[in-house]
Amino acid sequence: MNKIKFLGTAGARFVVTKQLRKSGGIWITVDNTNVLIDPGPGSLVNCLSSRPKLNPKDLDGIILTHRHIDHSNDINIIIEAMTNGGFKKKGVVFATIDSLDGDSVILNYVRDQIENIEILKEKGTYNIGKISFTTPVKHIHGVETYGIIIRGKDCSISIITDTKYFEGLESYYQSDIIILNVVLTEGNEHIMHLSLKDAEKIIAANKPKLSILTHFGMKMIRIKPWKIADHLSNKLGVKVIAARDGLEIDINHYKI
Repeated sequence: MNKIKFLGTAGARFVVTKQLRKSGGIWITVDNTNVLIDPGPGSLVNCLSSRPKLNPKDLDGIILTHRHIDHSNDINIIIEAMTNGGFKKKGVVFATIDSLDGDSVILNYVRDQIENIEILKEKGTYNIGKISFTTPVKHIHGVETYGIIIRGKDCSISIITDTKYFEGLESYYQSDIIILNVVLTEGNEHIMHLSLKDAEKIIAANKPKLSILTHFGMKMIRIKPWKIADHLSNKLGVKVIAARDGLEIDINHYKI
């Protein structure tokens, strides 16, 4: 089954450190290719406690959109789990250069366990298993960061990871399904994350078959994001949902 599994929906440091929501990233299966995106704190535990269980040995690769700890904390243990403790060299890791150089979040010894590491760059195109993905534009965030568009045989999924809104952002992410990291209820010039207003603008411009809000900050959780999603659905005339920990989406319902 082509699916999206939310191992966690936490965004912002307090939601993550208090584990008010889990923070394990997103597991995507498209065309028999398994990819884990942003394995934050608890990713391995959340894979193994998932129902049905997700086995990291089934992964074809890992995409790390940026080095911040809520996105990268479990990447080394996930690499070890993917490679059966390093005894089976396999998989590809896609990461930004600042995740690998200097104060690297990917340990040197686990790099020998994987088949390849590819560097994410603006307007890059990458292949993994039977799917491809692009990094259409560099985001505005505290570190080098890219959103991605995954393309399978008959579906496309955009993941707009952490960024401050900038003019034209919505034009880069046209797909069947859009996943948006919405930390803020209201915009803040000094916080480089999307707000609800930004998310609404992106959804209204693209009108995807499904929009999913996730990566919530404290205020977003307090105002009940599922109610906000229902409001946006009614206002925009498109399907909008708020992710919850463990939510699984059947992509086949939203194919081209």
